[in-house]
Amino acid sequence: MIQNENQKETSPRRKKLQKIGVFTSGGDAPGMNAAIRAVTRAAIANKLKVVGIRRGYQGMIEGDFIPLKSNDVSGILQTGGTMLKTARSAEFRTPEGREKAYQQLKKAEIDAVVVIGGDGSFTGALVLSQEYDISFVGIPGTIDNDLYGTDYTIGYDTALNTVVEAVDKIKDTARSHGRIFFVEVMGREAGLLALTSGIACGAEVILIPESNEQHSELQKFLKKGYRKKETSGIIMVAEGDEAGGAIKIAEQVRREHPDLDVRVSILGHIQRGGSPTAKDRVNATKMGVAAVEALLDDQQSIMIGLNNEKIVHVPFNKAVKMNHAIDINLLEIQKLLNI
Repeated sequence: MIQNENQKETSPRRKKLQKIGVFTSGGDAPGMNAAIRAVTRAAIANKLKVVGIRRGYQGMIEGDFIPLKSNDVSGILQTGGTMLKTARSAEFRTPEGREKAYQQLKKAEIDAVVVIGGDGSFTGALVLSQEYDISFVGIPGTIDNDLYGTDYTIGYDTALNTVVEAVDKIKDTARSHGRIFFVEVMGREAGLLALTSGIACGAEVILIPESNEQHSELQKFLKKGYRKKETSGIIMVAEGDEAGGAIKIAEQVRREHPDLDVRVSILGHIQRGGSPTAKDRVNATKMGVAAVEALLDDQQSIMIGLNNEKIVHVPFNKAVKMNHAIDINLLEIQKLLNI
């Protein structure tokens, strides 16, 4: 049975659902195409028409819509990126832009919309649904895995494996040349990707926004390296680390330890690409089907999440306003193993 955190009273019955839109917004994530496929085919199986909205909210404003049939989503399950494209829209942040978007949806006779993206995408959907009579259901798609109410976001598992594969190769050259590599991964304000990939790769130190203590661990590692003459190592850095990211931290280490061979590797957008893992494909499919079922049940302004492998409904206002806590105890495990 689906757990539902949205306990508000049932609203008056809306117009019968006949046509839904689906779009991707914000940063792309592996598995988005699997979600589009699941939404499309689940909707068609329930006798609904489906419209793909290209280029996110900007495409919604411009009426960049395409009808989707079952064959249109064939062969995309294993592909990265998003077949519907994605873009950020400054115009949508204005009341005038949102009115244009709503009028385009109304003109196309779209009754409800599935949005696949992160907190910014859900915030936009929440605002539009509050201003106009249109239902939105969200599917979490971001490699950061930083949304409240779900254990898992589409793309995170693929990105994690991409980082691990890259760092395993960097470790080979680090050992060969006696170098210390500062490896920066995506994350901004969320350090989960750096934390889990650092543990998976056996990083000596992991620097994340959620913890300041690790900067003292970095100094301990550098001093220990001098004593043991072990000057190779991997330092994982979340791009949002308040010390300024991998480049700034590495520059400081070079000044303080000129004898060390310090290098920086910023993995960048390779983390977003690639064929999604089996886990991303399966979870995206489950969430896509659940999103259609939620719309058929007259749900609105909710995100589909996974809690202990079970589908849950999380109100948008909670998903975008509350923080997704990470397990800081994993840092203690990492320190314990780096004796």
